Amino acid sequence: MIAATVTAIATILLVFGFYNLLGYRKEKREWRKKTHQFYREGERRKSVLVIWGAKFDQTETAKEMEKTLLDANIPFTPSEFIGALIVAYMGLLFVLYNIFNVSIVIAIVISLLLLEGARRMLFVMRKNKRRQILVDQLPEICRLLANSTRSGMTLNQGIQLVAKEMTEPAKSEFKNLAHELSLGIDFGNAIRALEKRIDNKEFHLFTATLLIQKRAGGNLYMVLDEMSNTLDERKLLKQEIKTLTAEQRYISYIIPVIPIFLVLMMNNVVDGFLDPLFSGIGLLLFAIFASGTVATFFIVRKITNIRV
Repeated sequence: MIAATVTAIATILLVFGFYNLLGYRKEKREWRKKTHQFYREGERRKSVLVIWGAKFDQTETAKEMEKTLLDANIPFTPSEFIGALIVAYMGLLFVLYNIFNVSIVIAIVISLLLLEGARRMLFVMRKNKRRQILVDQLPEICRLLANSTRSGMTLNQGIQLVAKEMTEPAKSEFKNLAHELSLGIDFGNAIRALEKRIDNKEFHLFTATLLIQKRAGGNLYMVLDEMSNTLDERKLLKQEIKTLTAEQRYISYIIPVIPIFLVLMMNNVVDGFLDPLFSGIGLLLFAIFASGTVATFFIVRKITNIRV
């Protein structure tokens, strides 16, 4: 009798405790839901700079800048790029004013000139780099097109295959080409638009081959396969030339930097070392020095730029 009573009481307490546990868990879920809604969980807090940057990216000026950045293969939004320029400018100004003891007016001017020169050089180098990557991908593009035509695909289907199989930047270029062809644009106009966007000697030859074969017919597989082998040989020859001229190319970068660095270091050691530079004869000598340095840079680059 006692055992049965204890068992009944224990069962009732167990059921009551389990019921209270379920009630507590339900209240906890409701409280957590209210708390999440209050604090907007999942939404990141945005600073004022991020909000301003997002608004600037929607303007027409930013959209034009975005096209330029995309063409130069720079993975920044317009607001991020402008922010990077501001940070770089402040860093140059700090180094010139605090480390090399350049006066604030001269430091502002020199920082602006250096930043603008670096910006232009960055766009040129990145654009040329993207173009060179496309040229390096051209042999593989020719092989894909050749194998697709040999297997019975049309040239348009081969272009779609290239857009799927290749990596960037050829992927996006041929994806645009395939999209234009699917919209009904004439093959000649679409391929000429691609040629105009890339503007490279190897691509001129590639597009001319496609246009001739499209109009006159012939064994496109043999032509593209031979072109891929030729481009591979040209690529190896260019790499060899680049290796042999590497020292001279790096000298062209070092020559302008050394005298500027030495002058700034002397200004840090001797107070007023740069003052004569901004007199009449000093400006003339500075102009001669700048012209000679720029001419030396381009002459060395021109000599080492061996065309194949």
